[in-house]
Amino acid sequence: MRKIIVLAMALTLTSVSVISCKKDVSKLGKSMMNIGGANDANAIIEFNNNFLDSYKSTSRHIESIMKYADAALAKAKGQDVLIMPIVISSMDYSFSKIKEVPSGFDKDKATIESDFNTYKAKKESIEKKFEELKSYMTSEDYKDDKGAKAETLSKEIETEAKALFIAGENVVAKIKPATDAAEEVILKDHPMKEYIISSKGVMNSLDSNLDVLDKQYAGTFNEAEVQKKYDELAKAVEANSKLEFNVKDPQYSYKKSQFESFNKTASGFLDTYRKVIRDSKGTGKISDSDIQQIDSSYESVLNSYNSFVK
Repeated sequence: MRKIIVLAMALTLTSVSVISCKKDVSKLGKSMMNIGGANDANAIIEFNNNFLDSYKSTSRHIESIMKYADAALAKAKGQDVLIMPIVISSMDYSFSKIKEVPSGFDKDKATIESDFNTYKAKKESIEKKFEELKSYMTSEDYKDDKGAKAETLSKEIETEAKALFIAGENVVAKIKPATDAAEEVILKDHPMKEYIISSKGVMNSLDSNLDVLDKQYAGTFNEAEVQKKYDELAKAVEANSKLEFNVKDPQYSYKKSQFESFNKTASGFLDTYRKVIRDSKGTGKISDSDIQQIDSSYESVLNSYNSFVK
């Protein structure tokens, strides 16, 4: 797999850090002075969640297409390829839920729409080129042109994928500030506000650490920089773990175990992180296996976070 795609995939995973408390809106809405503000906040949060879910799913799908394209090109050029990678159809339900970019994004709405439309177009283009490549390989037409079409399609898919990731990261960057603000509206007077905000702080620190690791994975390992970021994250995890979950409303009592689970998985991430630092110190590089372990550990933390805040 090409390193640019691996890096983009890692960036995708780290982007999904803003999750709403939308299920509690019905309880909060009546107590809020500005119902219109709550509606705008809900629309922003819904777009955020649907786009990030789509981006995550699409990135994984594209990763598998890239693996297929690499193998197809190798086979079409006469190299031995025992088994062609399997590409499972993408069931991107979240993408189908996005009807428009909410007006609540205000001055950034036009820019977000532009990048979102690029994302949509590249997503569709890659799928069409993949189907064309798959048909070409199934019919063994590469025996007629010595793999020329496989080479062309492979390059086109890579170019489209790069454009999709750039557009996707642009959308993520633009929607985050508004989503953060929307969450503040939704969290007003929420019984779990303290714990959600603190836990979100852990996730923000985690994302910041992954940004550094992603950049160093593509370049040279800088122990001092990584250690500094690790210490910041460890401090945030420790502070969150020390919070005593004391929400009196009985409907949130089950959240105590989810809060504790989140802190436990965050501590587990730190364990993995220390191993990666130790490994990378010796080689001066972050290995593929280590970045995959980091991504897998991050997924565990993210899932625990999502369960807690939803």
